Amino acid sequence: MLLTALWRLCSFSTASAAVTVYGQIPFGQTSAATSVTAAGSSASPTNAPPGAVQGLAAYDETVLRPPDPPQDQALSFTLNLAQSSASVAGLSIMQHGSFYGFSIEMSVVTQIMGKNASHLQVPFLNLMGLIQQRSGGINIRVGGNTQDFAVYVDSIPDGHATTKEKSDLKNPTLTPAVLYTKELFYIASNISSLVNVKWYFGIPFNDTNWRLQIAEHSQAILGDNLLGLQCGNEPDYYLAHGHRNPGYGPFDYFGEFGDLITAIRNNPNIPRKNILIGPSLASGPWTPEQMWETGYLDAYKDSLVAVTMEHYPSNNCFVRFNLASYVDPQATFPSFLTHQAALDFVRMYRNTSNLAREAGKPFIMFEMNTATCGGLPGISDSFGAALWGIDMGLTMAATNFSHALLHVGGQNVYYNPFTAPPTNQSTFNQWTVGALYYSVLVVAEVFGKSNVSQIVDTSNNGPFTPSYAIYDNGALSKVALLNFMNDPSGAHDITATITVNGGQVPPEVHVKYLAAESVSVKTNITWASQTLGNKFEVDGRLKGSLDIIRIACDQSANLCRVPVKAPGFALVFMTDPARLVTEEALTTFQTTAYTKTVNTATVDPSVLATSNGHSGKERSRLGSTSPGSMSGAEGLRTWASGVTVLLALLSGGVVVVMASAR
Repeated sequence: MLLTALWRLCSFSTASAAVTVYGQIPFGQTSAATSVTAAGSSASPTNAPPGAVQGLAAYDETVLRPPDPPQDQALSFTLNLAQSSASVAGLSIMQHGSFYGFSIEMSVVTQIMGKNASHLQVPFLNLMGLIQQRSGGINIRVGGNTQDFAVYVDSIPDGHATTKEKSDLKNPTLTPAVLYTKELFYIASNISSLVNVKWYFGIPFNDTNWRLQIAEHSQAILGDNLLGLQCGNEPDYYLAHGHRNPGYGPFDYFGEFGDLITAIRNNPNIPRKNILIGPSLASGPWTPEQMWETGYLDAYKDSLVAVTMEHYPSNNCFVRFNLASYVDPQATFPSFLTHQAALDFVRMYRNTSNLAREAGKPFIMFEMNTATCGGLPGISDSFGAALWGIDMGLTMAATNFSHALLHVGGQNVYYNPFTAPPTNQSTFNQWTVGALYYSVLVVAEVFGKSNVSQIVDTSNNGPFTPSYAIYDNGALSKVALLNFMNDPSGAHDITATITVNGGQVPPEVHVKYLAAESVSVKTNITWASQTLGNKFEVDGRLKGSLDIIRIACDQSANLCRVPVKAPGFALVFMTDPARLVTEEALTTFQTTAYTKTVNTATVDPSVLATSNGHSGKERSRLGSTSPGSMSGAEGLRTWASGVTVLLALLSGGVVVVMASAR
């Protein structure tokens, strides 16, 4: 009755025939952007697909042509795996399920985590909860380019924890300076009270007039939930970005790091003096070895809690900022769909990984993603990127990296693992999850909660079918299998035969598959048949029924045959995953506060489908908002008031209210 009355109110004094378009996607989401790059063609700065140029990159629709599968690839191979890790050469350090975490750009933290400590983003909490369920916890860094220009203020209007200001335009990434209050750390603290998140923050390093409030307040408010403080973000680019004088090099940064240690030592408001992080090179202008030649590790190891680097294997800087040379996404796509990509990525850090171990420090890839300057359209949010992310994470873990943090930016980047809807769409759109979030979810499950998992690269069948063995408490626990090839016909599906030396295969193995139609798609990605949803559909909870495939093994022949589609990923559990992965009901979070405080109901689309609407031409007869206009203004007021109430019915927020523990 209420809806009927509302519609009658809306049409009062304007009862003319019209057609209503219902189920309409808001205009901000419609685009001719969907583009499959044809064979022999490629996107470029001047003829890029509309989705690569128009609108917001986080929702770009560019779809690339999948690479043709190789014709000489062996489709069956055998993995002879030891039952006990004691006889395994090249086994990694012990890894945590929190191996993968996130690096959130400081300027977008309130979009993603919450406006302030009293209003936290529910989808974010749910997404972190999914990872915690598998790994036991998550590590998050708040920082990036904007941290170096961050300035503390006592308060910000409307209770916000951060706000943006224009910064040095010589910074090629054009990231804004950030004003922040203590509220930023209360947001982090309240999140940690709900989900087991540990934090990294960064001390501003744009000059040597040290602003230490981040160190002071983060330690005071976060306590043991603060893992470390970064000192310098990609200092090897400070000269190129105009943040240092000509001639600035590794020895200059070495000296500045020492000056900062002295300032911290003399500050009584920073009780923990030895949780610093560096040198966080981008491995661009300087190599890691140039930094080690300064004596950095020996000089500062007592102040360091971790050794860090940052790196992106590709870039989109020509398109975004007219820097470097153009990278063609279509031509580049195949290079992401091979195990060689991960091997090339870790090669320059093998020595650094060893040096960090010798110094007794974890080695962390502190910021990474598919491509710097926002990622590459058609690559960074594709299923291929999810496979790349899994292979990259497992290769880094096998090379004794301790953690790696995938970077999260704003609406203008392609590579986000998750993105909140634009503010003006938050009442009718949900979140969007990128393919790389599934990489984090999978890797969390690979290592689990024991914190004693070890991994070894067992790849023996070429670059398109990498494999790994995972040992837990010294025993073979899981096998990870990837297939980078793309062939919907099934002609390039692979079969891995697993045998166990020094033991026997179980009667059956349990397999979880990460699946999608092709390496190019961005939608309908599933993990064990569950999905988070497509663009603007995500509330942070998995949808669908969990489907773990049981595959019988041949114990008389001591082998298990596991198929993997092209493309796809399989995680093979050698024991019942119920014993390895906590499958109890996941704690999820619900909205307890709304951006619209009254009439937060929903309307059945079938009701909307039978209602009348008005064209723009008809609507113009209803009156004007200009003073003195008499042409049907009363009708306009009646119509507008009805629409206002109806919109209120359709609106609601997605935040959770908390009492800040201060």
